[in-house]
Amino acid sequence: MPDITYDILKTYGILSEEKGGWKKELNLVSWNGRTPKFDLRDWAPGHEKMGKGITLTKEEAAKLMECLSLALNGREY
Repeated sequence: MPDITYDILKTYGILSEEKGGWKKELNLVSWNGRTPKFDLRDWAPGHEKMGKGITLTKEEAAKLMECLSLALNGREY
């Protein structure tokens, strides 16, 4: 399996933290030198390990925000 490189360019927030110090974070990440994307996943302390997550373009993140707004206000899409 090829090496995966990443560069966390900006941290927007921490959604939760587990007992072992792992944190669910929303970051702007460049994966393998590619265009940065919004990234939501669990990270170990120091960002040396990561869990499964999701990456979103700006357009996908905007659509997700729209869907979450509807869901949190009890409305359907």
